[in-house]
Amino acid sequence: MTLVNLGCGSHYHPDWINIDIAPLGPGVIAHDLSRGVPLGDNTSDAVYHSHVLEHIRRPEAIGFMRECFRVLKPGGTIRVAVPDLERIARTYIEKLDASLADDARAQDDYAWIMLEMYDQTVRERSGGMMASYLRSEPIPNEPFIYERIGEEGRKMIEGVRSRRAGGAPAPAGGASRQVRSLVERLRERAAAMLLGSDGKRIISVGRFRLEGEVHQWMYDRYSLAELMREAGFIDPQQRSATESRIPSWSSFNLDTLPDGAIVKPDSLFMEAVKPEGIQKEEVDSRSSMVGEKGIQK
Repeated sequence: MTLVNLGCGSHYHPDWINIDIAPLGPGVIAHDLSRGVPLGDNTSDAVYHSHVLEHIRRPEAIGFMRECFRVLKPGGTIRVAVPDLERIARTYIEKLDASLADDARAQDDYAWIMLEMYDQTVRERSGGMMASYLRSEPIPNEPFIYERIGEEGRKMIEGVRSRRAGGAPAPAGGASRQVRSLVERLRERAAAMLLGSDGKRIISVGRFRLEGEVHQWMYDRYSLAELMREAGFIDPQQRSATESRIPSWSSFNLDTLPDGAIVKPDSLFMEAVKPEGIQKEEVDSRSSMVGEKGIQK
């Protein structure tokens, strides 16, 4: 089977074609998905992406999903994981009600869930207020954070504590990062000279918000199913982290760890199917619409 993992980050498997704009492991293909998926029509049995879709501007999301549709074989499966807006909203209401009833523990949880809702949308620097919260010592509701964002949260907190203790290793790709940092500082100085301090800030914030860290949209089980249908998929279904139409899904450890823990517990997992018997003309028609939606082929 041909299995494709888009925007894989650090979660990839050698049995899959793994693609990311900044590869973090051997065999991962370097590619900017805003330029489309670098595979042929009807070539893949399954396409998977986790916590990628919310980073794509909403008008361009349909183009990206149509690219996933294009590369799938008829009968193939798309699997999507995104932050679950419905669960965030329900947790927010629960913690709000408890906070208004003077529940001190709920008030800490309320502070975190507000960050989940808004910080990654409005932040103007890497990590935003969420990173500042995780630098608290002690973190007042650490178990709740692990419940919400799982192993990702644990790694973030461990990284903060390691840096505080002076034991953090040099980040991978440090030399290239230093070069980028130097280029950015030179750009900011040039902007300050030409445009003044306001112009410098505008360029700095604008560049950050286009780099892909911020959330551009949020999805729930209704809106994600509607997006899948709009792209041409049928039978959108909510799944668990371990449940899938993709054969041997759990063995790949993409949504789970080897011990069974969910990598991103705050996720909504959904799958849909490319219809059997779809005509090549229909695939070509959907592909031609990609450019109109902001995703270049």
